[in-house]
Amino acid sequence: MRSSLAPGVWFLRTFSRDSWFRGFILLLTFFIYTCYHMSRKPISVVKSRLHQNCSELVKPVNDSHSLNDTTWCDWAPFDKNNYKELLGAVDNAFLVAYAIGMFISGIFGERLPLRYYLSAGMLLSGLFTSLFGLGYFWNIHMLWYFVLIQICNGLVQTTGWPSVVTCVGNWFGKGKRGLIMGIWNSHTSVGNILGSLIAGVWVNEQWGLSFVAPGAVTAAMGVITFLFLIEYPEDVDCTAPQHHTSNQDNAEDLGNGPCTNKESSLESAARCSKEPSVQPAAISFLGALRIPGVVEFSLCLLFAKLVSYTFLYWLPLYIFNVAHFSAKQAGDLSTLFDVGGIMGGIMAGLISDYTNGRATTCCIMLILAAPMMFLYNYIGQNGITNSIVMLIICGALVNGPYALITTAVSADLGTHQSLKGNAKALSTVTAIIDGTGSIGAALGPLLAGLISPTGWNNVFYMLISADILACLVRVLGGWQTLLLRGSGRALAVPLGQRQDPGQSFSL
Repeated sequence: MRSSLAPGVWFLRTFSRDSWFRGFILLLTFFIYTCYHMSRKPISVVKSRLHQNCSELVKPVNDSHSLNDTTWCDWAPFDKNNYKELLGAVDNAFLVAYAIGMFISGIFGERLPLRYYLSAGMLLSGLFTSLFGLGYFWNIHMLWYFVLIQICNGLVQTTGWPSVVTCVGNWFGKGKRGLIMGIWNSHTSVGNILGSLIAGVWVNEQWGLSFVAPGAVTAAMGVITFLFLIEYPEDVDCTAPQHHTSNQDNAEDLGNGPCTNKESSLESAARCSKEPSVQPAAISFLGALRIPGVVEFSLCLLFAKLVSYTFLYWLPLYIFNVAHFSAKQAGDLSTLFDVGGIMGGIMAGLISDYTNGRATTCCIMLILAAPMMFLYNYIGQNGITNSIVMLIICGALVNGPYALITTAVSADLGTHQSLKGNAKALSTVTAIIDGTGSIGAALGPLLAGLISPTGWNNVFYMLISADILACLVRVLGGWQTLLLRGSGRALAVPLGQRQDPGQSFSL
């Protein structure tokens, strides 16, 4: 069943070439998810403004605080010695809500028109991001307000990832597009960079605008999404991607259907959910957990996102405290980590496509990331040149495996012979993996807030430990695959390896 044609798309029908529309959808979804991540970033930049060393600042003439007040420049309730724990609680409110919402977001997304669902999510995300910043102008100093806003924002942000993946899956068929999709994957890092730069403009003055501005942009992008998003190629008389002919063909030849191992990507799973064939029964939660690879890949993604999101939320504050840069300088410098993430994701995708060994590439980058994080903590602040070089390298090694793990999970589960193109099973499995990874994203900033009062060295030891655990879980998963192969219960495609490398996606 076709979705209603978006208003504002009528003039695009004049240029009805399939490639033009596919490029337009790819670019539009890139900007959409860029806005989602842009609205998440300001809190990490503003942290250093909410609690700072007031003795280094000049007190305004009209300030009403006493002369002996050493916290006059801080924003209550973050003006006490437990400010790191409180900031960690604010981060965790968003991330826990995001993790919980990810398990149920797909249920609503499958039952609502994609354009409406995504547009509403962006409008609400922009609203709650702006409300956080309006706390500055409304002079709000209650912790529950900021926590509640973060919970609501975390829930509505879960509308983004499933929607853009489904939309891209509706438009793109099979083929090797490692480089193109690797570049498309950079929306996460581009959003983080824009969020840091925009927040840095007002962080030292009216920090509320650091949230209001990204929130307004996100809401505006929601309106653009409502006007121009095209859910299906058929809505504008474009050629739909090639589908398999029937479920019987898939049963007879698992290797020949476009929804099996010849097209190993999450987008094929989303596209195959639109097939007119008989709908298979939904797989149970426990049944999905029994699929070989789900548990170990979920745990691997948990530790990988723990490291990545800890850098996302705490890197500017670390630079501010250790390197003694201003809040704006710390926010600007932290964007280099995401620059490295863009380079690392694209480079890892190209290497894994060329070598046909995504798991090997992922493990090597995880192994290299551990000593590089150790070196960054000890020598990364010895000069601006060291900081720049080490941030780019760490960003590449940390975010590269994060993107590859997500791709490997999606591709390998999509080729599992027990699924046979069951889109409902794939949706359940994807929800388990995404939700588990988001739990790690919630744990990382929380642990950083609890550990940082004992010293930043201990925070990096925690990150290095999580990175090693991610690698160990992946290696143990590979050993399990070899054992299954030896016992005759192997997967159609070995876990972490793809017969036909295709699109890359990130969470």
